[in-house]
Amino acid sequence: MSRQKLTTDRIRKFSLPDGKDQSFLWDSDVPMLACRVTKNMKCFIFQGIFLRKTIRMTIGKVNDWRIDDARSEARRLQTLIDTGIDPREEKAQKLAEANLRFIEKRKGKVLFHEAWDEYISELKTGISSKTKRPYSSRYIEDHLNLSNPGGDKKRRGEGVKVPGPLAFFLDLPLSNITASKIADWLSIERQTRPTTTAHAYRLLRAFIRWLNCQPKYRGIIKQDEIQDDNVRKVVPRSLSKDGDCLQKEQLDVWFTEIKKLNNPVQSTYLQALLLTGARREELASLRWQDVDFDWESLRIKDKIEGERIIPLTPYVAHLLKKLPHSTFPDGTQNPWVFSSKASASGKIVEPRIAHNRALKSGKLPHLSLHGLRRSFGTLTEWIEVPTGIVAQIMGHKPSALAEKHYRRRPLDLLRKWHVRIEAWILEQATIHDY
Repeated sequence: MSRQKLTTDRIRKFSLPDGKDQSFLWDSDVPMLACRVTKNMKCFIFQGIFLRKTIRMTIGKVNDWRIDDARSEARRLQTLIDTGIDPREEKAQKLAEANLRFIEKRKGKVLFHEAWDEYISELKTGISSKTKRPYSSRYIEDHLNLSNPGGDKKRRGEGVKVPGPLAFFLDLPLSNITASKIADWLSIERQTRPTTTAHAYRLLRAFIRWLNCQPKYRGIIKQDEIQDDNVRKVVPRSLSKDGDCLQKEQLDVWFTEIKKLNNPVQSTYLQALLLTGARREELASLRWQDVDFDWESLRIKDKIEGERIIPLTPYVAHLLKKLPHSTFPDGTQNPWVFSSKASASGKIVEPRIAHNRALKSGKLPHLSLHGLRRSFGTLTEWIEVPTGIVAQIMGHKPSALAEKHYRRRPLDLLRKWHVRIEAWILEQATIHDY
């Protein structure tokens, strides 16, 4: 192996011989240093022996390194070998540390909306660790609505949408979201929309928990920030609307006005909401295949258990049998029980307008659709229905150990009480012949 003192002129003239992939020009001053030339580049390399094996490492391109600096680096690498250190491991460690510093620096620049969009995408495709089922469309929609930046025209009514509570964070770097910032946000939002803000806080808490499970976001916002005592002090309480419930003496007027509605689908849907205690989306998603008139049962989507089977009571069955089986414009059968030609999905979407019109006509106080579910649960107390029966019909999560593990009520037992509930409500509404 011939050696020559590396100089700028010798390196410039050094070229790749014909028929070879690489060639070396070894330095006479520092034996472990060479200039290597290939088809694509010319660089300084180090070659030494570690644990009786030859190792070779690239120092850098000749245009980036001065010769004296390359000699110094080669000597340093040889010193590492002499002290029992593999220079390749040292280089890999430095690269890893540099990469970690880059990641940490990048973390400080990540905006809330960037991570939030990724989180939403995972909700749409993932499953809940709690229920082991896909997240419901309503749950995902809540995230989108509460983080909506606003400014778009309202789908119903005049004006534009106001920003959701979580829109406050969208353009902030994640590293700027501290306990103090969250507490300030809660203090402002709770003044005008306390219940919505409390819900937004719970979603934000889940989002931060998700961040700390992702390696690229871990540690940017510590879980302690959202659980800080100063934050929890200003989290508003989620309160039910006062009076959002039908009274026993209002049932006659309510049924009279609901039955007057021109749209039989809306009328049936609203009556069924009250008589089953179902959530609005659960009932709106009812398909004809979920209705069993022979065995008198309804299979309903459930946000807790995925689905539940409840009795099909006589009056509700009577109403459903009168509903038309509609078709889509292409002639295919519409599977939805509560169908709608006006909606893109083919099922009922917004029955509140008709409901509010009926309330106004009957001079009844405002009542939300969820208030009908609340009314079912409240009215059952008049006939002293066991709370476990009501909870199972309504799809409430069991609240006691015995309910959770030791109560398996068959449909027949539920039917016994559900028929009694319906009969009592219809009696108060003076509905006898159907």
